[in-house]
Amino acid sequence: MTKLLASTILAAGLMGFAGAASAQEDCGRVTIANMNWASAEVLAHIDQIILEEGYGCDAELVAGDTTPTLTSMIEKGEPDVAPEAWINAMRTVLDKATEEGSLHYAAESLSDGGVEGWWIPKYIADKHPEIKTVEDALDHPEIFPHPDDAEKGGLYNCPEGWGCRINTTNLFKAYEGEEHNFELVETGSAAGLDGSMAKAYESGDPWFGYYWAPTAILGKYEMVKLEFPAEHNKEEWDSCITVPDCADPKPNSWTKSEVYTVVTDRFKQAGGPAYDYLETRSWPNSTVNQLLAWMADNQASGEDAARHFLKENEDIWTEWVTPEAAEKVKKEVM
Repeated sequence: MTKLLASTILAAGLMGFAGAASAQEDCGRVTIANMNWASAEVLAHIDQIILEEGYGCDAELVAGDTTPTLTSMIEKGEPDVAPEAWINAMRTVLDKATEEGSLHYAAESLSDGGVEGWWIPKYIADKHPEIKTVEDALDHPEIFPHPDDAEKGGLYNCPEGWGCRINTTNLFKAYEGEEHNFELVETGSAAGLDGSMAKAYESGDPWFGYYWAPTAILGKYEMVKLEFPAEHNKEEWDSCITVPDCADPKPNSWTKSEVYTVVTDRFKQAGGPAYDYLETRSWPNSTVNQLLAWMADNQASGEDAARHFLKENEDIWTEWVTPEAAEKVKKEVM
């Protein structure tokens, strides 16, 4: 009886240890914002696969955009992860949330930062070498006619719901776009913005508007980013350019666009090694551009591109994870 009791206690202890080990490996449920632009979509799918297969998470993708997603994370603690958050547009409130501990900046998603600004096609820049700054372009509405009113110039705006829409709208006011006989052109979505650029480029027509990198379309169409004549003023940027309907924006310029993975405190505390992955995972624009070009050429989905990356770039992503997680992910994607 004594031996039986001892065996029972030992077995229970081993089961308890195994349960504890399993709990450590299983990070639980995690919601990941699937933003509606290609690089963010691919990264969200990469995170979902690695967190599920490598770290045992129950990872769910939820639709998101910059401003509503980050606002929801601040106010509601949901979703848990924004893989590619362009934080400049909401830096003040995000810094406050990280200082208070409700949110955390994990890895810098794009190791060399994002690129944002106002662009024109290279063939227009070559034809009009005098246009080097946004002020130069605004001085010539006749070169960049509005698609709905050729008597006015048109500046293509950032899509609805994105932080860059606030920035572009305020900068348009700061540089007196209306006084230069320009109007903002609302494209409605990322697809609409892409389509406007592609249509213009394929026809050799003028185009002037907001865009960013990394993207496949800037790899396909050679564009020139115009300079903003004012130096970047961070205080003015944070207090006005990033604020919707700022009453009196002053001329400013984009600085390096910092792009981070933003994580809720709940998941940082619960995620364990899975959170360590998010603190490590980072890639350069050159890698992302190549992947996005493959995605565009093959009309691939975000999940297709994620699996292609994991199959073809083992040397990159295995540096982000533990050896044990790497083996589990390889079994799933290879």
